[in-house]
Amino acid sequence: MDSEKDAPLRSDAQRNRERILEVALVELTNSADAPLSAIAKKAGVGQGTFYRNFPNREALVLEVYRHEVQQVADTAAQLLKTRTPDRALREWMDRLAQYGMAKAGLADALRSSTVTRGTLTRLGHGSVRSAVTLLLEANEEAGTIRPGVTQDDFMLAIAGLWQLDPHADWQPRATRLLDLVMDGLRAGAPASGETEAYGPGERGAPASGRSQKSPAREG
Repeated sequence: MDSEKDAPLRSDAQRNRERILEVALVELTNSADAPLSAIAKKAGVGQGTFYRNFPNREALVLEVYRHEVQQVADTAAQLLKTRTPDRALREWMDRLAQYGMAKAGLADALRSSTVTRGTLTRLGHGSVRSAVTLLLEANEEAGTIRPGVTQDDFMLAIAGLWQLDPHADWQPRATRLLDLVMDGLRAGAPASGETEAYGPGERGAPASGRSQKSPAREG
């Protein structure tokens, strides 16, 4: 009986925690000095609930960042289930840009804390690179990017993201940069001859149709 009563409480507590993290990501990215009391109010939780989950600003920022990193990592596998590998990669790159802007904003939020910016880099390093590897391997297997692209190649290619100002109109610049990176990855791809004239959702079938007709004309 006690366990049945505890289950809804645990569920409510989890929802409160996730709501706090969701609001905190937006507020702290927009303003490093966002008051914790304002975050609690926008999340719809009381001060007691808020501080039971996050006793101070440092604890909140680090958990927001860990949560964001996990979302980025999980998105890679999710996209590969529903998209062609190259489209999954390009859409994930947009998600990575959002992560990059959040990272910059959260680093600002920690500027007066004992935690350094390097801490955020270390926290996100493994998960993001694992997602990159997953996407690159899927694309190389499908022949949709040039062979031999490594994690380091990719991270160097998108390094310009980290130079964008999260408080400015960064989306158009990020989109242009990532389109250029994707064009470079596709250059020399084994499948590029079959797909270059078609959009992401049209790959494969039209090119296959043409190749099936060629032998008939030659005969």
